[in-house]
Amino acid sequence: MQKIILILIWLGISLIGSTAYVIISFHRGEPLNAVWILTAALCTYAIGFRFYSKWIAVQVLMLNDQRATPCEVHEDGRDFVKTNKWIVFGHHFAAISGPGPLVGPVLAAQFGYLPGTLWILIGVVLGGAVQDFMILFCSMRRNGKSLGEMVKEEVGRISGIIALLAIVAIMIILIAVLGLVVVKALAHSPWGTFTIAATIPIAMLMGCHLRYFRPGKVFEVTLIGVTLLLFAVWGGKFFQQAGAASYLTLDATTLAWTVIIYGLSASILPVWLLLAPRDYLSTFMKLGTIGALALGIFFVLPLLKLPAVTSFIDGTGPVFSGKLFPFCFITIACGAISGFHSLIASGTTPKMITRESHSRMVGYGSMLLESFVAIMAMIAASTLEPGIYFAINSPASSVGSTPEAVVTTISSWGFPVTVQDMATLAQNIGENTMFGRTGGAPTLAVGMAHIFSQVIGGEKMMALWYHFAIMFEALFILTTVDAGTRVGRFLIQAFLGNVWKPLGNLHSYPANIFASLLLVSAWGYFLYQGVIDPQGGINSLWPLFGIANQLLAVVALCLATTVIIKMDKKKHVWTTLLPLVWLVCVTFTAGLQKIFHPDPKIGFLAQAKVEGQMPQIIFNMQLDAVVAGLFLILTGLIVLTCAGRWWQLWIGKAPLDLRETPSSWLPVETVYSPAVSNKEVIPPRCC
Repeated sequence: MQKIILILIWLGISLIGSTAYVIISFHRGEPLNAVWILTAALCTYAIGFRFYSKWIAVQVLMLNDQRATPCEVHEDGRDFVKTNKWIVFGHHFAAISGPGPLVGPVLAAQFGYLPGTLWILIGVVLGGAVQDFMILFCSMRRNGKSLGEMVKEEVGRISGIIALLAIVAIMIILIAVLGLVVVKALAHSPWGTFTIAATIPIAMLMGCHLRYFRPGKVFEVTLIGVTLLLFAVWGGKFFQQAGAASYLTLDATTLAWTVIIYGLSASILPVWLLLAPRDYLSTFMKLGTIGALALGIFFVLPLLKLPAVTSFIDGTGPVFSGKLFPFCFITIACGAISGFHSLIASGTTPKMITRESHSRMVGYGSMLLESFVAIMAMIAASTLEPGIYFAINSPASSVGSTPEAVVTTISSWGFPVTVQDMATLAQNIGENTMFGRTGGAPTLAVGMAHIFSQVIGGEKMMALWYHFAIMFEALFILTTVDAGTRVGRFLIQAFLGNVWKPLGNLHSYPANIFASLLLVSAWGYFLYQGVIDPQGGINSLWPLFGIANQLLAVVALCLATTVIIKMDKKKHVWTTLLPLVWLVCVTFTAGLQKIFHPDPKIGFLAQAKVEGQMPQIIFNMQLDAVVAGLFLILTGLIVLTCAGRWWQLWIGKAPLDLRETPSSWLPVETVYSPAVSNKEVIPPRCC
């Protein structure tokens, strides 16, 4: 009877989800209620996690909780640390959640809400979550090795060296962009700076409490941490209103150096002291805010003011130039699939996870949660009036340099907006102007404030909610900077280990410090140059972000496909091969267009050739073209060498020499309850 009830429940969820998909796909005319997108998302995530992820865990990966994970074998109190599964989940989610799921959907909303929504939901279940789950599994089975090291072992030495070079180069650009977004968000904001700075000592207190004073008391330390975090949020507001605000009203250059020092510290200090508890703490802020936003949507029932599909799918959009294919799928990265996640899944997380079955929740589940963040961002942007959305996100070069010119241009597109509308919005949120606030983050903050204020406070609370959202975005992104730096240190050490073996020793503090200094110096240079760039830095670095991120996903899926073939699971190879083929088509098309497209609004080289262009912009565009070309060449070589390896494995010309670490088995009583430990038990492949 219970089985029949469960079948009926899942059939009901499937029916509700299917209905939501039909409505959001074919509804035209009157504005659509945002609840339908939320419903489609929740049903998709529930079905994907319950059935698809479990099928992968049982049929493809054959997870086994009796097999010891790296932290069980190599516990060192620094990198390899046995950690509660919920703290691992919190760390992993906080580490992978950067600007992508917040900013990408907001920018892609210029195409309408439908294309981005479908890509986020379908892409995550079939691509992004699969990649994260697979790479975490592969690293767990190989002593927590990095993505580049695993490519070298499973595909070949040359491919591994190319992969390490490509990954480190891409990583430097990614972290620099992440750091730049944080700096831009916190500059001259004492409230945000105070709250985010306060999370550091709070996290260290939590780490010491859990390790030395009350080991295993996760709920207790969580209660302490969340309480102190709430006080930090309140204290930030009080600090800003008090006379001491000037002490934390920092300019961009000072903040850049602060972020650089923090990244270096997070890379070197033991993971239990700062990185894991801070990311775990940040997760509560992230999940609390996103959960409150979801409840707010159900309470307010906002309408989606943006059309399902706009005319800008032809590539003439004012927010960014380029057609729906391929640029929608590059702009929205982390919400659907992100290569950066594979670095976390083969960096810090596999060294902390205690049971193989936890990888399903941590790997697949965390990615679904990040996709939910992207859906919330898409809804928040789409509930704004289209005229206001485009007035905020469109640069002066596309719509004009005066408020009158901007509203005239945007109104001519069929999206009416007035100067008074924008003035009222700026006044409500406590800003001088909202014209041309490009980049996505201000738009998301306005959308969130719009929804929250309808639940609590009305227009009088708009300014509070807006600045809270800005602070939330900065906190969201900074957790990716610290985890990314630590993972980058692992990659640098893996590369240096080929030059001199002691430099590759993860247990050596001198080697750790040396590799950390190299990496932080590299991304810190680009961050500092971006801060002092008169054009703002984002214009020269951000175009590379989406391309680099998705090329990393190509490398990760190449490894995952190789491992599945070597596991003699050829009939299941489509689970990684299909998303890989799609990403290769999308990313290489986008990369080539960004380099060679004749339209100066799209092509780097074309923009550099525009008559009268500033010398600095010419240099930046030429540098972007060279870096993008290098990324494409290196990734293309990896794809070709992997394809050759697959063919040899498929036809039997190469042995299925899977390079997993020799198994170490845990006693049954440490894995299962005493009630079953004395029985003859075949360990389940997945819980």
